[in-house]
Amino acid sequence: MPCDGLLAQSDDLVHRSKAKAMSLSSATIVHAEDRLAHLPVSLFAMVMGVAGLSVAHFRASAALPFLAWSGFALTALASAIFIGLLALYVAKLVRFPSAIIEEFHHPVRLHFFPAITIGALLLSIALAQIAPTLAHGLFLVAAPAHLALTLVVLSQWFNGTQFQPQHINPAWFIPIVGNILVPIPAVTFGYSELGWFFFSIGIVFWPVLLTLFMHRMLFQPALPPRMMPTLFILIPPPAIGFIAYIKLTQTLDGFARILFFTAVFMTLLALSQLNRLRSIPFFVSWWAYSFPLAAITIATLVMHEMTGSSGYLFAGLALLAVSSVVIAGLLLRTVIAAFRHQICIPE
Repeated sequence: MPCDGLLAQSDDLVHRSKAKAMSLSSATIVHAEDRLAHLPVSLFAMVMGVAGLSVAHFRASAALPFLAWSGFALTALASAIFIGLLALYVAKLVRFPSAIIEEFHHPVRLHFFPAITIGALLLSIALAQIAPTLAHGLFLVAAPAHLALTLVVLSQWFNGTQFQPQHINPAWFIPIVGNILVPIPAVTFGYSELGWFFFSIGIVFWPVLLTLFMHRMLFQPALPPRMMPTLFILIPPPAIGFIAYIKLTQTLDGFARILFFTAVFMTLLALSQLNRLRSIPFFVSWWAYSFPLAAITIATLVMHEMTGSSGYLFAGLALLAVSSVVIAGLLLRTVIAAFRHQICIPE
């Protein structure tokens, strides 16, 4: 009997251990599914930053040829991030369609959906150095997709009731930036008229949004801390506009200079906020630093190519170094945050 009792207790312990293990396993699966449901579309800003930096490295390789190798490596990394995030987001669409719908009707997150197509457009620019046919195909998919997203976002602006003046923030510029970006690969692949079409959309809507944003900053409460890094998104419209205009016209005229020096001023304005930005804890929104820094870097290197001034070359290489360090730091902080389960959580 004592032996039977001991065996019974042992069996009970085994059953309890198995039940506990199954419970923990189930909890882990549910937790993983919950994290997928909260995967933010704003993570595609990572692709924009890394792909933009790869283009900057390719541009700087004219002066420092060894940078072509880092351009290849960064293009591969950006492609891997894009494919991985796209796979995860498709999985989210299949398993949690209501979460996608909720993001799509959110007054802030809505504007990050075009980051998907902008990332693809930037990859088409970078891949043109490596695999022109693949880059061309990617452009032919990304450009009309971005136009469709722009129309959807603007339709939301015109017909949505969820928007309030305090919702306006620099992320609203993202759909417009994509239109200004399209002419760069469009001209490369022989679609100049299409490039002018997209450029016209972006260059007209940019000052409209800038006016709305300035009104919001003057007469509404300050941006919440997690949105403060998006101030750097003020840089790409004039910086990319300058690059696109040079690509379309091959001329450094007065309008091109206005765009370039406006981008320089926006960079100085964003940098003047560093004291406030340093106290902000890590959020995914920190990736708003990445693409704007890459954009002003490329614009400065293009200015060197058009003027031949060594000053622009040194400034461009200095900005390239800063951009590379910042984006490397962002990658490290993002990986650490992912392991600590600080990403893909309810906001």
